[in-house]
Amino acid sequence: MANNVHHFDVHADDLPRARRFYETVFGWRFRSWGPPDFFLIATGDDADPGIGGALVKRHDPLTGEGVRCYECTISVEDVAAIEQAIVAAGGKITMPRVTIPTVGQLIKFLDTEGNLVAAMQYEPQHLG
Repeated sequence: MANNVHHFDVHADDLPRARRFYETVFGWRFRSWGPPDFFLIATGDDADPGIGGALVKRHDPLTGEGVRCYECTISVEDVAAIEQAIVAAGGKITMPRVTIPTVGQLIKFLDTEGNLVAAMQYEPQHLG
């Protein structure tokens, strides 16, 4: 398995404003899914689907501590093994493994530079 970037999250304070921006500038399409304030993003079309993403409500306001980036999710074959490798290489697990029904198992971690990253062992139907 290649461990490709498979998903990204756009964190936003004002979801409608962010949605309008990405719809207008890039033509991205959004649909509500899962928890409140969570929208799946389709960045491409059937011929060139691109990477799937999500627009999510920022958990912490931008007071110096909130996420100010796109949070990428790396598709992995064995999330438990990756979790151990992250710690062994000097990273820090910030969100222990959770199961997202019908999607897969997810962890979040800080790399050695303090960047927030996610790793997901996807269910086979999400690896198309």
